[in-house]
Amino acid sequence: QVQLVESGGGLVQAGGSLRLSCGASGRTFSTYCVGWVRQAPGKEREFVAAINWLGWTYYYGSVKGRFNISRENAKNTVDLQMNSLTPEDTAVYFCAANSRSLSYYVSDYEYWGQGTQVTVSS
Repeated sequence: QVQLVESGGGLVQAGGSLRLSCGASGRTFSTYCVGWVRQAPGKEREFVAAINWLGWTYYYGSVKGRFNISRENAKNTVDLQMNSLTPEDTAVYFCAANSRSLSYYVSDYEYWGQGTQVTVSS
């Protein structure tokens, strides 16, 4: 199976940038779809971005042009570069893996990291 560990969260001023990283292990990781999902206080988990083993990507509409997801299979790493951050981006960000198809659906992701906090101040 797959184990995931996120890093790179922190406090940033509005307009700033952060780069999140997800480290993964597992024999089949390179063929898995990997996504970033966020959860703000009092809110449901929300899909942010995903990438499959071919490098095809999906993005949530509000992050297109600001966030970029990338992966390096040889390093077992998936990154999320976040630019032009706003307070509305404040949330715990989870790395999640899906053994099925590239998906927008949070419920399709079966492996989860512990999350990393991103806080954007005004």
